[in-house]
Amino acid sequence: MKKLFFLIIMFAAIAFTPAIKAQNVLDGIYPKEHVLNRKPIPYAHVREADVMWAKKVWRVIDLREKINLPLYYPISNMDGRYSLIQLLMQGIQYEGLTAYSTKYEDEFKVEMTYEQVMYEMGAVGDTMEVRQADGTYQTEIVAGELRPEEVKQLLVKEVWFFDRNYSRLDVRILGICPIREYAKSTGEGQEEISKKQTFWIYFPQARDLFARNEVFNAHNDAQRRTFDDIFMKRYFGSYITKESNVYNNRGIDSYAVGMEAMLESDRIKLDIFNFEHDLWEF
Repeated sequence: MKKLFFLIIMFAAIAFTPAIKAQNVLDGIYPKEHVLNRKPIPYAHVREADVMWAKKVWRVIDLREKINLPLYYPISNMDGRYSLIQLLMQGIQYEGLTAYSTKYEDEFKVEMTYEQVMYEMGAVGDTMEVRQADGTYQTEIVAGELRPEEVKQLLVKEVWFFDRNYSRLDVRILGICPIREYAKSTGEGQEEISKKQTFWIYFPQARDLFARNEVFNAHNDAQRRTFDDIFMKRYFGSYITKESNVYNNRGIDSYAVGMEAMLESDRIKLDIFNFEHDLWEF
């Protein structure tokens, strides 16, 4: 009886050993807890009476630039990291992040469902003939596939303002819009590259999600920044495409192209710099 009991114990230990080992696998030397529990630093309170000057600016972040690559990669989940577009899609689907339609400019008026966001991202279901076991073909609906690598740019809406209470020029990001770049058929057997604004995300609502997810740091794997750090500390490269104006907030590309558009973008940036500089005397 004792021998039988001993054999049962040994069999149970051998059977459950792989499961126990699998649970103890750690891809690193310590479990990551710091970033997962982070909270975004709250904005300083701003009174309307203290804002003596403000200007809305729209800028484009090209994710193909070297400084912006941490926002574009990884294409698929790796080492607990997501690309920005994957994180936004996960936030919309599982964490209550609200997406807003681009059909009404960028004023966050019309909310979108997850299915509508998937449609704008090109993940559209299609029908195809599938061969069955008996040799016949049956029409089936195939779900669309999300392609995060198609998002090559981000459109960022922000407000620059001077707060006389703190005597400083500050900036607040209001929204982020992923821009999808994809090949579109012209109907003549040819394809052309098209760009499309997909959806808007209200940045203050997304900060909590951004603060809990890290991005790659090329200099130190133990000190990784979060998406909130990237945007709040402005670790990204961009160029201005529009400023608030009386002409329905028209963009630079509607009245300037090429080198003239680049110079106009630099002029807007220089005007903001000069406004702050002229407030002080040395």
